[in-house]
Amino acid sequence: MPPPEAVRRAIHEARRWVFSSSPPAKAGLPAAARWLGRAGSRLFAFLLPDDCRLCGRPLEGFSVVPVCGSCLAAPEPFAPEYACLRCRTPFLNPRPLNEEGLCRLCAAGVTAFGGAWSCGVYDGRLRELIHLFKYGRMMPLGRVLGRMMARAYPRDQQFDALVPVPSHWRRRFWRGFDQAELLARELSRRTGIPVRRLLRRRRHTRAQAGLSRRERRQNIRGCFEAARPGEVRGLRLLLIDDVLTTGATANAAAAALREAGAAHVGVFTLARADRSAQALAGAPALPSPSEVSAYEHEH
Repeated sequence: MPPPEAVRRAIHEARRWVFSSSPPAKAGLPAAARWLGRAGSRLFAFLLPDDCRLCGRPLEGFSVVPVCGSCLAAPEPFAPEYACLRCRTPFLNPRPLNEEGLCRLCAAGVTAFGGAWSCGVYDGRLRELIHLFKYGRMMPLGRVLGRMMARAYPRDQQFDALVPVPSHWRRRFWRGFDQAELLARELSRRTGIPVRRLLRRRRHTRAQAGLSRRERRQNIRGCFEAARPGEVRGLRLLLIDDVLTTGATANAAAAALREAGAAHVGVFTLARADRSAQALAGAPALPSPSEVSAYEHEH
C-alpha cells in the first residue's frame, strides 16, 4: 500500500536536503561529518528510491546524483555547419565569415582568446543538467560533468594550466561552490593539467542570464584582473567555464590574462549556446532572470 501523500512529500523533501549542496547544510563541516553525509546519501538513496530529476523515471539502484543513466549520457558534440574557426560562433550561413573562415570580430583582432571548444549545445538534457548543477546547487554533478569535459577535451592542443573563470565571492557564498573551479578540478584529475587560480574578479556584476550581447559586454568590462601577473607570462592557458554564450565573459577574462603576458589563451566550456539553431527553432538561448529565480526557488 503506497504511503500517504504527506509521507511521500516528507521523503521527497528529505532527499532534496541530502542531495543539496546549499551552504547552510554543507559549508564549514569537518571532514568526518562530510564523510558521514556522503555515506548517509548513499544509504538514503538505497532505502528510499527516487525519480530522475530530469525525466521523472524511477531510478534503478542508488547514487548521490539523482539522475538516470539516459539523462547522464554524453551530449551530441557541438558541430555547427558554419562557425568561426577561432571563436567557434555558429552562423546560419557562411556569409558572416571571411576567406580565412573568421568572423568580423576575430578578423579585426577584437577576440582575446585564440580558440574555443565545448562538449555540446546548451539545450535539452545538457541545459537541464547545468541548471541542476548550478542553480539547483547539486554539487555531486560536478564529477559527472567533468567526465563529459574530459571526453571532449581538445587533445591536439597543449596547455600549461587550466584557469577557472572565477565567480564573485557573494555568488560563491550563496551557491556554496564555484562551478567553474569544480569543473576545472575534475578535468585536471583526468588530464593531469594543473589548475591555477590566476584570475580575480575585481567587482560584483549582474548575472549575465537574460542580457543582450551589448549589455553583457558592458556588464563584464574591466571585471577581471590577473591574480598573480608574474606567474602568467609566457604560459598557454585554458579558461574553464560552464557555458559560452556571446563570449563576453570569456573575452574579458582572456584579455586580462593576455595583458599580464600569457602567450595564448583558449576557452573550454561544458556547453555552447547555438543562437543560430535557437533562432530557427524560435526558442530562447538562455533562461531569463525570472526563470532562473523560479528554478532556484523550486530546487
